[in-house]
Amino acid sequence: MDTALDRRHLLRLALGTALCLPAFGGIAQAGEATAFDFSFDSLEGGAMPLAQWRGKALLVVNTASMCGFTPQYTALEKVWTTYKDRGLVVVGVPSNDFGGQEPGKAAEIKEFCETTFGIDFPLAAKVDVIGPSAHPFYRWAAEVLGKGRVPKWNFHKYLVGRDGKLINAFPSATEPDGDTVTTAIEAALRT
Repeated sequence: MDTALDRRHLLRLALGTALCLPAFGGIAQAGEATAFDFSFDSLEGGAMPLAQWRGKALLVVNTASMCGFTPQYTALEKVWTTYKDRGLVVVGVPSNDFGGQEPGKAAEIKEFCETTFGIDFPLAAKVDVIGPSAHPFYRWAAEVLGKGRVPKWNFHKYLVGRDGKLINAFPSATEPDGDTVTTAIEAALRT
């Protein structure tokens, strides 16, 4: 076989592979990526790939310990307890982007969540959720749903279907255990 042809074939294969590598922590094309292409660091340390919950629905929520919406932790824990056996994973993503309301270190956030609200759903390490330094999941969500659906404050919620595709976004004031969110969760769990 022609060596130049082999090199061109390998180059094309390498370029094709590179285009499919995680540009945002996922696949280069936002429409092709799913939530399962992304990974956070766990609040306790180590990787927390969303792929570990492939086939489950996800409710991904940017959280903060010193926010007027912080009491929503109670409702998030209720949603987690109610739906986890049916295939929903609540993922808390601490962020200090809004009003500096999550200033603590990982150990402080963990202790606060566990002792104040009894949280036992997965928590990611603190990340940015808006702007150019936003975590890749949040940049992807902004591309898929549009800039108007990015978090405007703490406790913004993204619902992800069992197939890893974004279903909806809910603003901070929308209660996680209210009809709007639970109806959407119920529908996501039926598919």
